[in-house]
Amino acid sequence: MTTTANGRTADHPISAQFLERWSPRAFTGEVISEADLMTIFEAARWAPSSYNSQPWRFVYARRGTPHWEKLLGLLIPFNQSWAKEAGALVIVVSNSLMTTPSSEKPVPSHSHSFDTGAAWAYMALEAQRIGWHTHGMVGFDIPRAFAELDVPEGHRVEAAVAIGRQCDKSVLPEQLQAREAPSPRKPISESVFEGGFKKG
Repeated sequence: MTTTANGRTADHPISAQFLERWSPRAFTGEVISEADLMTIFEAARWAPSSYNSQPWRFVYARRGTPHWEKLLGLLIPFNQSWAKEAGALVIVVSNSLMTTPSSEKPVPSHSHSFDTGAAWAYMALEAQRIGWHTHGMVGFDIPRAFAELDVPEGHRVEAAVAIGRQCDKSVLPEQLQAREAPSPRKPISESVFEGGFKKG
């Protein structure tokens, strides 16, 4: 038995929430409430991490607030063209150091980006659950983000995220309208291997 939702069909039975989550660019311009945004971050807080180090950090600006233009200005022009209608923007950062039970001082974390990716996934799913959409991107000025957001040394700027209320794709430029649909996925046979990678 398979799962179908949002015009997508999974090859194996899973919760429909995974098919319902996607990354639109057409947003209404509605401001997200502080309460909804904190609910989304609360979900991210409960992601798993190595030694429970919780390396994720989120710098955000809600639309119409004093920090909005600063975060929007970090995006490349293409992403600004649609993300300007988002309800909030988030810069995702990870701490590359952690303290373990056997270390008195912080030590390098091998999995800081991996763990922060888990937090981002929780965040995206919770946003979808409460009626918002998220769109992650790396099309932004990472060195400027590091400097202008006062990111501490030892941290890595990972990605930017737009959070918005979805609207009809007709608000987008014509060249983007054709791309405004949930994307398919490669079969798991291309990414899941029993016992080791397949050769050839």
